[in-house]
Amino acid sequence: MKKIFFNVFVSFFVLNLVAQTPVDNFIHHPLLKNANVSLLIRETGKGKVVGRYNANKSIIPASTLKLVTTASALELLGPNFRFQTKLEISGNVTKEHVLQGNLIIKGSGDPTLGSEFLGEKNFLDQWVLAIKQAGISKIEGKIIADASIYNQEGVSPFWIWEDIGNYYAPSIFGISYLDNTFRLVLRSGPIGTTPAIIRTLPDLPDLVIENYLKSSKITFDSAYFCGMPNSNLRRLYGEIPANRAEFVVKGDIPNPVFLLAKQFSDKLIQSGITVNNPPVAEFSTPFDGQVVYTHFSPPLRDIIKQTNERSNNHYAECLFRYLGLGEGVPVTGRGGVKTIRNLWKLKGLPVDQLFMCDGSGLSPMNAVSAQFITELLDYMYSKSAFSKDFFNSLPIAGKTGTLVSFLAGTPLEGKVFAKSGSIEKVKCYAGYVKNEGKTYTFVVMVNNAQGTSRAVTKKIEELLLSVFK
Repeated sequence: MKKIFFNVFVSFFVLNLVAQTPVDNFIHHPLLKNANVSLLIRETGKGKVVGRYNANKSIIPASTLKLVTTASALELLGPNFRFQTKLEISGNVTKEHVLQGNLIIKGSGDPTLGSEFLGEKNFLDQWVLAIKQAGISKIEGKIIADASIYNQEGVSPFWIWEDIGNYYAPSIFGISYLDNTFRLVLRSGPIGTTPAIIRTLPDLPDLVIENYLKSSKITFDSAYFCGMPNSNLRRLYGEIPANRAEFVVKGDIPNPVFLLAKQFSDKLIQSGITVNNPPVAEFSTPFDGQVVYTHFSPPLRDIIKQTNERSNNHYAECLFRYLGLGEGVPVTGRGGVKTIRNLWKLKGLPVDQLFMCDGSGLSPMNAVSAQFITELLDYMYSKSAFSKDFFNSLPIAGKTGTLVSFLAGTPLEGKVFAKSGSIEKVKCYAGYVKNEGKTYTFVVMVNNAQGTSRAVTKKIEELLLSVFK
């Protein structure tokens, strides 16, 4: 009898061990005991499921939501699409080369004007040349930066206060400039003292900064701004390292539309063109005139790659807004959501599992399931006419972009092509694995784990290494 009981016990124990899959080990780890997890791993093209858990449950995706935004942009606009910012004139140009009217910068939502990542850095010189070639040496009217293609909201109403005002959560208008980002140069003293403000780059003379920053023993940037779009007031909180002669933190430019008009006006004057009136930024009233020059952005494939590889929130939000153009002008964030949901509904994806508030994934109000993102990844890999452009936009594990340290030095280095996502208490990865001649889609999203973001990343790495060993 004892022998029979022992054999039954051993058999049960062995079966229990066998039943522990990599996914079981992952979701039952103490780190994740109170976490929300949505997970799906399968061969592309709706192939064999390798692992799944709560795959149809929608949770916060963080920046993996950029996959939805960039895939939607590719499908609707195509990889060769370019934003067009037009210089237009109203009124007449006299024989004396005087423009009896306004010079209009007609915004189209291009995120790359003056960007440090893409496009022509000295594009304003080209604009000045275009005005000279149009035979204009004096402007009697105004230089008007027309950003009326988008509404005046600027930031998502679903972003949190601590993010708004920072470079990674810049305001999005019909005209962007310099990535809508300024740099603040500080000088810090002993621990506990308030760092001194030295200058801003570019120069923002109207900016008022209430400085609550402290010098600290930390060695990294822990400063953050708070402030609303079109307000020149910014409050600066947090800490930076003590005893630094110069330390740079970044914030969002309060009014990039006006800044572009101002710097363009200054360039014209420096080149010898007379400008009679100060520049203005216009957000609600459209202005139209005769086109004298068209500035083209880099192609969408390059913008998509920058968005996904570097997790560029600014680019993602500009694309998200632009996709709402079909719902009418001025474009709104809600219009972008409607356009995206309609697109993927027509393609048969479970849009009832997509709750989208912005294009970058910054809002904690976003939610999506592993199943939806997997279906989207499958479509883009197996059915999209722009599959190659989408795939090439993704960071490579251990090699590029935001995945440069993910799975580095492991057997999966160079085999995982994916988007990461991280905000407070959220860690996610989604993309493709190429292993032993097969391609798999995988989505692993974790909310509210017990440990640090790095600890969760390590567990996700262990999961993938166990599945694809």
